[in-house]
This record gives sequence, C-alpha cells and structure tokens, in this order.
Amino acid sequence: MCDKTIICRCEDLTAEEIREWIARGYSGFEEIKRVSRIGMGACQGRTCRRHLLNELARAGGISPAEIDLSTFRPPTKPINFAAIAGVDQDAKNS
Repeated sequence: MCDKTIICRCEDLTAEEIREWIARGYSGFEEIKRVSRIGMGACQGRTCRRHLLNELARAGGISPAEIDLSTFRPPTKPINFAAIAGVDQDAKNS
C-alpha cells in the first residue's frame, strides 16, 4: 500500500501516518485508535479497521486474526431527563 493512501477517510489518516505511529512503538489497535482517532469517525471503523489490522499484522509479523480489536461503542446522542422519566413533553406544554 502506498504511503499516501488514505486509510481512514473520516479522520483523514494515511498509511504513512499509521506506519509512523507503529514505528514510534504503538503496537495495538486500541493504542493507535487513542492517539490517532482512527475508527472514531462517522463510519465507526467500518472502512479503516481492516487496513489498520493489516498494517499492524505486517509490522508485527503476525496474522490480523491475532490482533485484539478495540472496544466499539455506538455513537451517542444526548437526551433530557424528561425523556428518561417517560414524561410526554408535548402533553406537558399544552
């Protein structure tokens, strides 16, 4: 893969940038995710996860299946206490 290839479109990270993090000693998916934000964009890693696993495997001389994946959390949306309590805001305001 060319150094200028975009691995994570959401966070605009190239293969070169990921390889630099690996060269600095970051060897796990979670570590690189925390320092680079790879996999934290709108797609939640659907497009970049495989590429990062392949880069880590290549650098470590192991199979991608041997690499522990990161914790994946669904995107969240703030809600108010009335919604939690089940209060109908429309009826309350009438």
